[in-house]
Amino acid sequence: MADYEYGRIKVLAAKLEQDGVSREVMDEIMAGGELIRRNTSPEKKADWLRCAMSRMDALIEPKTRYSIREACACCLGGKREEISKGIAKTHESLEDRIMAANEARFVFGHSVTMQDDGKVLVSFAPEGLEHYRCVCLPKAKESVSITYCYCCGGHVKHHLQNALGRKVSCTVRTSALASSGKLPCTFLFSIEE
Repeated sequence: MADYEYGRIKVLAAKLEQDGVSREVMDEIMAGGELIRRNTSPEKKADWLRCAMSRMDALIEPKTRYSIREACACCLGGKREEISKGIAKTHESLEDRIMAANEARFVFGHSVTMQDDGKVLVSFAPEGLEHYRCVCLPKAKESVSITYCYCCGGHVKHHLQNALGRKVSCTVRTSALASSGKLPCTFLFSIEE
């Protein structure tokens, strides 16, 4: 495997390999990643990741690529994990755990709400703002495939599972990155039985 200096690219390569993606497909997705360094401009990093996500979209079926991106999640430990696990320890009912998660802005952003269909919606910002900014790739000049955003989905999934004490599956509903700042980042979770 090539030597990738920039952390997000290094993690992507490791997760592709870990998932058993063929060397040929992996090489195509990762093309040029070794040229992106820690000191490369944020704009160039974002552009490389935009192109890599387009290649993933073309080469890997959705369920697999979303799973790979979920596995790239960061900020899974520390204070966020302590808070999310604390929710499950101090609240018994699912409804109380969702209400507590809704109050845990540091972990879940703007809101955590139960929908009429039993799914849980997590939003990083209120709807109706004029512009939304992606925290992960704030210097992206063009929209990036929503595939990228499953990394944040994996972050939220990890903490939501801890908070609710239940397995969940994630669908990225909207993202600031994929919508070029027109929509907030929202994640919809189905609670698995």
